[in-house]
Amino acid sequence: MPKMKTKSSAKKRFKVTAKGRVKAGQAGKRHGMIKRTNKFLRNARGTTTLSEPDAKLVKSYMPYSR
Repeated sequence: MPKMKTKSSAKKRFKVTAKGRVKAGQAGKRHGMIKRTNKFLRNARGTTTLSEPDAKLVKSYMPYSR
């Protein structure tokens, strides 16, 4: 069997934690910060973990990251 391919865009954007959750950067922080609330900006710092349905999809893009 040939090796399975990893999607390059996914390996650049996501990491899998030791427990198998998927870490990703926060969405909605590229531009337009003036119209965002301070609470949103505070809570959107750093990274977040994806929900289970999204994580399942991302893991299918990276077959060797488990």
